[in-house]
Amino acid sequence: MTYQSQRVAYPYFVVALLLFALQLVLGLWIAFNYWFTVPQAIVDVFPFSTARAMHTNLLVLWLLLGFMGATFYAIPEETQSELAWPRLAIVQLVLLVATGVVSLVGFLFGWTQGRPLLEIPRPLDFLIVAGALMFLGNVGMTILRARRFTATQGSLLGGLVFLALMYLFGIPFYRNLAVDWYYWWWVIHLWVEGAWELVAAALVAFMIIHLTGVDRRVVEKWLYVELGLFLFTGIVGTGHHYYWLGAPKYWLWAGGVFSALEPLPIALMLLDTWNHMRESRRPLRPRLTWVFLFGMAVLHFVGAGAFGFAHTLPQINYYTHGSQVTVSHGHLSFYGAYVLLNLSFFYFAMPRLRRFPTDEYRSTLGHWGFWVMSISLLGMSLAFAIAGVLQTYLERVQGQAYMVAQQPMRFWMLVVFLHGIGVLAGAGLAIVHLLTLKPALAR
Repeated sequence: MTYQSQRVAYPYFVVALLLFALQLVLGLWIAFNYWFTVPQAIVDVFPFSTARAMHTNLLVLWLLLGFMGATFYAIPEETQSELAWPRLAIVQLVLLVATGVVSLVGFLFGWTQGRPLLEIPRPLDFLIVAGALMFLGNVGMTILRARRFTATQGSLLGGLVFLALMYLFGIPFYRNLAVDWYYWWWVIHLWVEGAWELVAAALVAFMIIHLTGVDRRVVEKWLYVELGLFLFTGIVGTGHHYYWLGAPKYWLWAGGVFSALEPLPIALMLLDTWNHMRESRRPLRPRLTWVFLFGMAVLHFVGAGAFGFAHTLPQINYYTHGSQVTVSHGHLSFYGAYVLLNLSFFYFAMPRLRRFPTDEYRSTLGHWGFWVMSISLLGMSLAFAIAGVLQTYLERVQGQAYMVAQQPMRFWMLVVFLHGIGVLAGAGLAIVHLLTLKPALAR
């Protein structure tokens, strides 16, 4: 840690990890609901829809807090100056966490907008906007005061501004349902396949520069190419969500073609990470940080690239739309692209924030956490995919009713649940390891 104000990142990391654990517990409960008939008395108090809303909104909240903490760590190093308003960063954290807690309690009592992933009630939307403005003002003022600009911080700030602007389109409710879903995808798709990709690329570039000693110009040259491809394919690729909501027919072509191109920037990021590892002027240390980084690049490509491409062409999506095939893609892509990104950055930054003598730390528990969590998540996604293919055939080809088709899928949802236990166990190991990190033993 070079600057005192970087310390504000630490509470963001801790809160994000605790919310991550809670999100996984709720996810396991949802999987349990799929293969076991829960007594009606429990369903009346805690329905499936409420558990799902809490699970997905916790995902968004902890990932965003992780991004914000990582930004507060990276920006002082990039600008070579202290953060403009460190205390405001703590106020922002309290505001966002309090808003999240009120939202979760509200979900239990049916206080929700009802739109998936955007269930947060309208009054709380404005608190989220206030928190975002605090964040952007703090980061923007730090950059302006320093008058030192880099491609990495530009990508990071651009992604964060893009993220905040897209959220605004999800606040109004449009009377025409097709229009409402049209703008809903502006938030959901352009976050995860637009703004968040810019943030991810910038944070990965920042870590690679500091971990490898590779010249900044080399890393940022590839960053420009990746960003261009992400925006080029991601923005028009939104069209693969427009197939069946009443948008003009040309979106079948635009969405199909650009969706097919979306794996390219992810493959380039994977290749770029591998090349930087090979060209590193230093040993690949700490080893566990690199395990998470390269695991992120590989599973990002498999989940978002390969699994995404497999079902977004219109000829395939006509049958698989809204099935468990989508859930399979969603779980593996979020894990590969963003969960592992946050955990990689936590492992990169937390030893520095705690002022370890070197960047090295005891890593055995973290290695167990990574492999148990990743293998279990991959198994879960494959089980979701098999259930989704079965569901597609039974519902869309044979024409069976939704509930009738669920019965043959139950075995595979049990497999999902069992793998979910592994994900929770592996994540628990990684979380405990991060929160109790110790310096490496002297050699």
